[in-house]
Amino acid sequence: MKNITGKKVFVAMSGGVDSSVSAALLKQAGFNVVGVYMKQWSPKVLGSACIWKQDRQDAMAVCAKLQIPFLTWDYSKEYEKQVGKYMIDSYRKGITPNPDVMCNKVIKFGLFYDKAMKMGADFVATGHYAKVVAGRKVASSKSNLQPTTYKLQTARDQNKDQTYFLYTLKKEQLSKIVFPVGGLEKAEVRKLAKKFGLENAEKKDSQGVCFIGPLNMKHFLKSYIKPKKGNIVLIKNKKVIGTHDGVYYYTIGQRHGLDIKDGGGPYFVIKKDIKKNIIYVGTEKDLLCKKTKVIDISWINKPKIFPVLLDVKIRYRTKSAKAKLDKNGNLIFNKPQRAVTEGQSAVFYRGNEVLGGGIIK
Repeated sequence: MKNITGKKVFVAMSGGVDSSVSAALLKQAGFNVVGVYMKQWSPKVLGSACIWKQDRQDAMAVCAKLQIPFLTWDYSKEYEKQVGKYMIDSYRKGITPNPDVMCNKVIKFGLFYDKAMKMGADFVATGHYAKVVAGRKVASSKSNLQPTTYKLQTARDQNKDQTYFLYTLKKEQLSKIVFPVGGLEKAEVRKLAKKFGLENAEKKDSQGVCFIGPLNMKHFLKSYIKPKKGNIVLIKNKKVIGTHDGVYYYTIGQRHGLDIKDGGGPYFVIKKDIKKNIIYVGTEKDLLCKKTKVIDISWINKPKIFPVLLDVKIRYRTKSAKAKLDKNGNLIFNKPQRAVTEGQSAVFYRGNEVLGGGIIK
């Protein structure tokens, strides 16, 4: 955490324990803290499943306990138009989106960051498990000043690390961003919440999509994309072995939810033909892929020479794998990877530093 006291920091308060402890730690360190709850999109299809009101109450209670100002910023329309629509449109095109990445890019470190800065914030903070670390000082030719560079690094708690969703951060933003729990284990965060007397100390971690919460994705999508019967085809011999209710509802590598009754398997979704509404399935071996293309690359710290050998994560809950990236976005893995999925993010690391990332094509 940056050792600056008396400065104003706006904290994105979700109502969860991580952002709550972040606010408490910042106040303890001497910052002038303002808590902000961002109202999310509440699709009608979810009905009573919408939980934003309770989350807002939890965030408000924490701010009252800490005796800090509490604000509510309504970004529900922006969530719907820029994150929700992106997610639904992606499934409609047959690709698998990453709404949490878009949520961070557009809302938390877009709209929230910009508004906080306009309102006089010196910093913004969130409860993400990540670290911003001051790097080496760079000499300036115009003066004797030596501005410090900043790096985005993985969290101490590798099981909770969320840098996979943060690769779209701009390099110039890093000096203004604080991740107070990035150097802590989750168990330590819970203990601190109890120490600070926060009522949500035992609140369960949120699950599901960032702006919606827990949901059955297939049920959700059926409200926007009509079911359409199609065939499930075995990729090795093109034999029809089952049916499905819409190619849009299935993702690469998916095993469950397939109506297959040939007695074989287990089968996994290998690829999809959107135009013909066909799902091709195969074995675990058929999922392996050694080459892919990455587009819309966003760099925090761009390598100077290409091709470059990087550590690459193709999903949040997978370990990084060695791969060579060329200047055109072609990515070749040292070892074949399972279920490389179009629409998901490929995030580039060098050890524990996040260099950037892009979208798998």
